Amino acid sequence: MSAPGRPKGGFRRAQHEDTPASEHTLTGDSPVFRKVFDANPDAMLLVDAQGHIVLANVAAAGLLGYPQAVLEGMTVDALVPDAVAPHHAAYRQAYAQGPRVRPMGTELELMAKRADGSAVMVEIALSPLRVGSGDGAVDYVVAAIRGIGAYPRVQRAMRRARYNEFLVQLGRVAVDTLDPDELLQRTPDSVRDALEAEAVTVLLLSASQRELRTVSYSGVRPEAALWNAYPNQPDIAPGFVVAQRAPVVVADMANEHRFALPPHLVEAGVRSGVAVPLIDRGKVIGVLSAWSRLVNRFGDDEVAFLESAASLLSTSQQRAQAEAHARHAQRLETVGQLTGGVAHDFNNLLTVIQGYLQMLGDQPAVRDDALSSQMLSVLQRTGQRGADLTGKLLAFARRQALEPSPVDPMALLQSLADMLGRTLGENIRVVVQAPAACPRVLIDPVQLESALLNVAVNARDAMPGGGTLMLRCGTGAPPVAEQADAALPLDAGEEAATRDWVWISVQDSGSGMTQDVRDRAFEPFFTTKEPGRGTGLGLSTVYGFIRQSQGLIELDSALGAGTTVTLYLPAMAGDDEASAAAAIVAEHLPRGLRVLMVEDDPDVRHVAETFLRAMHCDVVACASAEAALAELAAGARFSLLFSDVMLGAGMHGHELARRVATQYPELPVLLTTGYSHPQDPHHVSHVMLHVPTLRKPYTREALAHAIAQCLPGPTR
Repeated sequence: MSAPGRPKGGFRRAQHEDTPASEHTLTGDSPVFRKVFDANPDAMLLVDAQGHIVLANVAAAGLLGYPQAVLEGMTVDALVPDAVAPHHAAYRQAYAQGPRVRPMGTELELMAKRADGSAVMVEIALSPLRVGSGDGAVDYVVAAIRGIGAYPRVQRAMRRARYNEFLVQLGRVAVDTLDPDELLQRTPDSVRDALEAEAVTVLLLSASQRELRTVSYSGVRPEAALWNAYPNQPDIAPGFVVAQRAPVVVADMANEHRFALPPHLVEAGVRSGVAVPLIDRGKVIGVLSAWSRLVNRFGDDEVAFLESAASLLSTSQQRAQAEAHARHAQRLETVGQLTGGVAHDFNNLLTVIQGYLQMLGDQPAVRDDALSSQMLSVLQRTGQRGADLTGKLLAFARRQALEPSPVDPMALLQSLADMLGRTLGENIRVVVQAPAACPRVLIDPVQLESALLNVAVNARDAMPGGGTLMLRCGTGAPPVAEQADAALPLDAGEEAATRDWVWISVQDSGSGMTQDVRDRAFEPFFTTKEPGRGTGLGLSTVYGFIRQSQGLIELDSALGAGTTVTLYLPAMAGDDEASAAAAIVAEHLPRGLRVLMVEDDPDVRHVAETFLRAMHCDVVACASAEAALAELAAGARFSLLFSDVMLGAGMHGHELARRVATQYPELPVLLTTGYSHPQDPHHVSHVMLHVPTLRKPYTREALAHAIAQCLPGPTR
């Protein structure tokens, strides 16, 4: 194909009469010219003002995929990709209006369309060329075209752009999906497509850190790869990555002696690979790996791409865990509020029941009758069991009354081990591991021992065939950065950073827990035991007690790998010991003590009034705080204000106590509540923190003891 107006066989312009032929003739027929033109390593095109290709060299034919004879006759518009073609004629016309030399290296992203329809990345230099002079002059453009797709820097840039595109897609999934499993399942396919690999695997560490489990996979032999579990050991590829905590590249498996490949990859003929750890807040939680049948397939760009994908996965898992912890904490808080309210109301009922039972026992007809006394004793024990049950509910709701004192963890564990050795059975081996010295903690020792016994009994039930129970203590902050499998509250970070901690753990070699059981272990009334063998209040009580004691609790368990429950308690400072050393000893109450009593429940009010009168007290009973303030305002003098905290719709007991402390500072105050915690359910000022509080249900003796504690010394 020849250009229009061009003599066949070459390009020639007619010479002017007064101009030498050497200056006006450009010929493609000249052997020397053609050899020089074809010898240029860059593709060369000579294009006329209409966009027709007049001359093309050998390099142009090779780059663009057309024979030279075909190129010399085409328009340059045919070499422009379809997306740019509609605008190319305007570009040519604009250049013709102001032709200038445009060198290569202008960093324009240019593409040329080849004969097969594919596109090749190019750099183009343009040079205007005028042949002849005067009216006979003809303008051309010399285009030098260089294919740069094979340049290493260009290949790397294209490869990075490709990887970035896949990362953007994964990022959208991570942001849009509410289910982290969706990102887990989609990542292997996406990474495999990006790297053109034979296999991509995502493995996560188990809660026990003992094995890596395949959670998603794409590639060869999926039937052999899916849901495999590998020991977390450095002689297996995934375990080696966990141990290194850094990317691992295998150039050629034939020369790899550090670890072995999983069998399904060996059978698939894998030769090279790259694996990176999934890291969540400094802790390795899994491994993302890609494998190829080609040697030396993976380099720095592939490592960077895989690390970015792993970061997306780790962030997604972290977000899912944070949301799960938030839901769990919210559920526990909701259940705690419900159980606390129920326990408070039930304690009011028990106060009436036990109060009347105690008064009934004082009657001669009952006291002197053996059968009546026996039945009364059974009823009183049953009432006490009810009180213990509400105590557990209040412990979970963090509303129980505590009596903290300094506790030596090592001595406590030794004492507990002696007790457990006699009670758990001969097939349970109890082992104590304690350091040479451990700080004391300020905590209720009875409740702490009860909490540890609760955990130990659960451990025994998890080892029906026998096993080892390990009791340990030490110092160190809670692993707040590793909350994936811990029942640590979300606000624990600040606490852990500002305190010194003592930890006590109970570890068993039993059957362990599934993820579902572990997630619900601290919920009240949740139990895996057979009906009638447990109330489901054991761990929930421990949880509430530890949190109320400003501590934290961690649960680590996996099916078949045993369970470890760790209690983190604030270590005692020196001033704590000094304050804890002060103790109040109850003494006998003086006769004729004048008591202003406030109780809105008429039955409870009657029981309390009866108890007080039996102690030879002079009682004025009120149903509301407002009525009590009116008594005081009228000038009545009292030795004690005894008030319930919850007083119906009116002013609550804390507010009443605050006003009395302000207006009548010489009047002692004793509060009572079914919540069994002086600061619930209302927030009170620091003035109220030291007001004595008596837990319901209470006996006559307990009431007398509480009154004696809050009276000033001279009165006693």
